[in-house]
Parts: sequence; C-alpha cells; structure tokens
Amino acid sequence: MEKTAPKLNLDKLDLEIIHNMMENAEISYADLGKKLFVSGGTIHVRIKKLQEAGVVKGTKLSVDLKHLGYDVIAFIGIYLRESSLYDNVARELQKIPEIVRVNYTTGNYSMFIEVVCKDISQLRHVLHDQLQKIKGIERTETLISLEESLNRNVKVV
Repeated sequence: MEKTAPKLNLDKLDLEIIHNMMENAEISYADLGKKLFVSGGTIHVRIKKLQEAGVVKGTKLSVDLKHLGYDVIAFIGIYLRESSLYDNVARELQKIPEIVRVNYTTGNYSMFIEVVCKDISQLRHVLHDQLQKIKGIERTETLISLEESLNRNVKVV
C-alpha cells in the first residue's frame, strides 16, 4: 500500500508550474517561464525538483479511447476473503492490461478497479478468465459506465 508522502514546502511558483503543466504538458519550459515571469532554466530546475520529490511522475498523452475502439469502461468492486490479501491481489491485478486503476477502499468493497475494454466480450474475458481466478478474491460487482461526463485534474492551490 502506498503511504502518504510528507508535506513538501512548495511555494507559489511551484504550484503555478504544476497547475500550468497539468493544463498543458506540451508547453515548453521557455514559454512557461515567460508566462510566469521567470527563466526557462528556473522552470527546468523546479520541474526536476518536483520529479525528484515524487510530486511530478512524468507526463501522459491524453487519448480518446473510443476513437481507438475501446467502447466499454467498467468499474468493479472487489470483495476480498481477507483484507490481508490486498497486496497479493493488487500485484495480480497489475498483470491484467485492461485494468487501468486500482484503489484500496473503505465501504462495501475492499478494492475498486477501473477496466477499459474494446467490447463486452473482452470484459467478460477479464471478469471470468482473469479476475475470478485470482486467489483472495471472494466475489466482484461490476458497474458499466454508460457515459463519462467529467474527467479532470484537481485544481492545485
């Protein structure tokens, strides 16, 4: 399980860099520096510091998966036989490429995962042939997303 990171001493410039890069990770350090009234070198040093501290974990390309034929997004609540099995089950879930997010949760489920598939047949394969064979999973409950209305980063302040 990932532990909470210690609070870093981030100043206003760090937060502005993070905010701007979350909005547009393609912006050059020089252009971001101009926007924030500092040099591109300062932006580079700050980003490096944020990476070393684990605040910035790289950049991702945002892709509309529907255009690539991925039409099914499902959220699956997982009931574990015992909560002590979480780490083992999480390692096994990471081996399934269709699973894009795994969370350890409170409430009804022990874990909650997000799965992206091309079609229902692929989802069925993930559920029946992969998830149900992982030792420690007692049962699952699947919710299929009909539409995503919002997907955004948190506003960093």
